[in-house]
Amino acid sequence: MDFLLAASLLIVGILGIIVGTLSLEAEGRAFFVFGDSLVDSGNNNYVATSARADSPPYGIDYPTHRPTGRFSNGLNIPDIISESIGEESVLPYLSPELRGNKLLNGANFASAGVGILNDTGIQFVNVITMPQQLQYFQKYQQRVTTRIGDAQTKRLVNQALVLICVGGNDFVNNYYLIRNSARSRQYPLEDYVPYLISEYKKILIRLYDMGARNVLVTGTGPLGCVPAEIARHSPNASCATDLQRAASLYNPQLFQMITQLNSEIGAGRTNAFYAVNSYQMNIDFIINPQAYGFVTSKIACCGQGPYNGIGPCTALSNLCPNRDIYAFWDPFHPCERANRYIVRQILSGTTEYMQHGNLSTILANTDSRT
Repeated sequence: MDFLLAASLLIVGILGIIVGTLSLEAEGRAFFVFGDSLVDSGNNNYVATSARADSPPYGIDYPTHRPTGRFSNGLNIPDIISESIGEESVLPYLSPELRGNKLLNGANFASAGVGILNDTGIQFVNVITMPQQLQYFQKYQQRVTTRIGDAQTKRLVNQALVLICVGGNDFVNNYYLIRNSARSRQYPLEDYVPYLISEYKKILIRLYDMGARNVLVTGTGPLGCVPAEIARHSPNASCATDLQRAASLYNPQLFQMITQLNSEIGAGRTNAFYAVNSYQMNIDFIINPQAYGFVTSKIACCGQGPYNGIGPCTALSNLCPNRDIYAFWDPFHPCERANRYIVRQILSGTTEYMQHGNLSTILANTDSRT
């Protein structure tokens, strides 16, 4: 009887492992998102901050036609990535709806206003800094472990897709926020950029140590070409020179760091980090908006003042009737249609847009390892 009991328990245990594996696979690929307002799906709705998009007309073209906390007229980049790979959009980590089996889909930890540095975005009072986002990721893994165990949680995280989009605010909402800012007094731009890169490397290493193996790392877009910066700095409607110079210094050094980091941790294995050339993806439709079906890339759809680039997008702002023909939704953020072009390049773009491999490469590599 003892032998039969032991055998029965062994069979039950094996069946439990198989069922657990099948249930995890049935949930699809997990997706984790870190960063700033370009990818925030609503975490800032749950914190006391002025950096928020939870009132109309934000969300006017979202499926519910209501604001969600996304800095978009509709879907943002993480939403469209999820759609492209056949998964549901992941919920903000702070959403009370993120519980039960929904945890297995992943989570969005991003927070509008944050930067690589902890002092970036302090004017917004409360934002979820990068160290806090990583702490939430650790707590997330603890929550998932209670549902599916250590081994399955590790597998879920290792196979997950990760997107991190941060860095632009360290220039726009820190170094160049005001004349003679504290950081600009501390560092000339040529020294500030390597400092940012070194701090970003620490964040990426921490992500790797926490199990992330398939990480899309975005560079900055053309910072000086958004309607807000054109309105502030450029009387002739050209891109702001200082911010463009910052982007031209930052992006190559970021991509070089990613190459180096892959070499350091790879030991001949597949890359863990994939560089997203956001600058090139955005400059395509900024320089030649008509070629991409836009009427303008200089004037925001929602805003006020010159180029609709002054102040936030609110119910009192000017609002264009057709969001599809404006490259920018508000003074800083692309419209959903522009986001769709960006994601198309992330998914299948050449090395001009995606260094170290595109998203299709990542998905193929992770599928071959399962």
